[in-house]
Amino acid sequence: MSEISGAYPIRLPVWWGRRGAAGPHPELSGVTGRFIVIRHPKRFRRFEGMLARIFRAPKELRRPLDDMNSLLWELCDGTRNFEEICELMDSTFHERISPVIERTEAALTRFNHLGLIGMSKNPFEGDWDQGPGQDPSGELPPPDEKLGLDWE
Repeated sequence: MSEISGAYPIRLPVWWGRRGAAGPHPELSGVTGRFIVIRHPKRFRRFEGMLARIFRAPKELRRPLDDMNSLLWELCDGTRNFEEICELMDSTFHERISPVIERTEAALTRFNHLGLIGMSKNPFEGDWDQGPGQDPSGELPPPDEKLGLDWE
C-alpha cells in the first residue's frame, strides 16, 4: 500500500502554462494532455546575484514537463484522490507507466519536495486559484512569446 493512499494531490500557487498540441489524455474537464511548463523566479544570494548580473543569467527557472508528468500535473486539481489519478494514468499510458502506483507516487513525492503540489486528506475547496498563469511571487514578467505558452 502506498504512503499517499487516499490523499488528494493539489497544485500549489505557482506559474504554469501549456504548450504544444494535445497528447493522450482522458476526456475530463480541464485536462488537455498538452505539455506543461512551470516557471519560478530565481533567488540569488549576494555573491550569486553579482555573478548573475555579470554573466547575464536568466532571472527565472523553467521546468518543462514530459507528457506523463504534464498529464499528472493537470490531474492534480484536488478533486481526485491518489487512486483515481493512478487509474487515469494507467488507462492513458498503459505499459509506459507500469508499475503505475510506484511511478505515480514517486512523481507526486518529487513535485511535493519541490513545493509544486501539496497533499490533502480532503478534496480541494477552491481556497486559491490553481489555474495557469498565476504568479504568487509577483516577480515574473509575462512569458516570451517565442515559448508558445498558453497561460490565460
